[in-house]
Amino acid sequence: MIFLLTYFLLKVVKKIATKKLDEERKLKFKSVFSFLNYFVYVVVALITFQNFGIELTGIFAASAALFIGIGLALQTFFQDIISGILILADQTVHVGDIIEIDGKIGRVENIKIRTTRAVTFDNKVLIIPNHKYLTSTLFNWTENGTVLRGSVSVGVDYNSDVEKVKEILLEIADSHPHLMKNPTPNVIFKNFGDNSLDFQLIFTYNNGFRVNLIESDIRFLVYKRFKENNINIPFPQRVVHLQK
Repeated sequence: MIFLLTYFLLKVVKKIATKKLDEERKLKFKSVFSFLNYFVYVVVALITFQNFGIELTGIFAASAALFIGIGLALQTFFQDIISGILILADQTVHVGDIIEIDGKIGRVENIKIRTTRAVTFDNKVLIIPNHKYLTSTLFNWTENGTVLRGSVSVGVDYNSDVEKVKEILLEIADSHPHLMKNPTPNVIFKNFGDNSLDFQLIFTYNNGFRVNLIESDIRFLVYKRFKENNINIPFPQRVVHLQK
């Protein structure tokens, strides 16, 4: 009877608390609240046992070694839960953010008390234990907004017209449908390489999940336009001199 009353009371509290929350905050609250439910039920169970005259001190003393073993086994589990609460509290990550952790990149679909679910570029589900946020470096690509900066590097022959190279690269960026016009794209003359003059086209875009396709598309266009304008992309060469 007591557990049934507790169940309905918690249900009413959840309904009142989430009534005016938006969908994202509602999901976060439910994740934390589901953990609090277990805590409340444990407290209610202990109070119920005491009311029935069951002595708990002896049980706890006899089970101390067992509790220590369970605690060590569940250490990572509790780290995940604590990390999940911290993530939800300080809003480090939001649903829809594009994040990178341990070299894995994905769009966050769901944040739960123990794990975060994200979808990768190739539509695989990435399940991240929340303790990873404490032990690994997290890159949130979209925390400052959805506009991201990308770049494509290319080397050209030393006999190339560098102004023509710059002109072609900017034309490609200006005409590309997925690149933003503001801030304007830039071309940087990066270096005098061993075999090439090295340039970098810098641009901005607002869809992080298309970055691989965008950069690939630009490389195709660069190769095509350079070929049309007789601009060679060199490759490393080794000259061997034989002495008699």
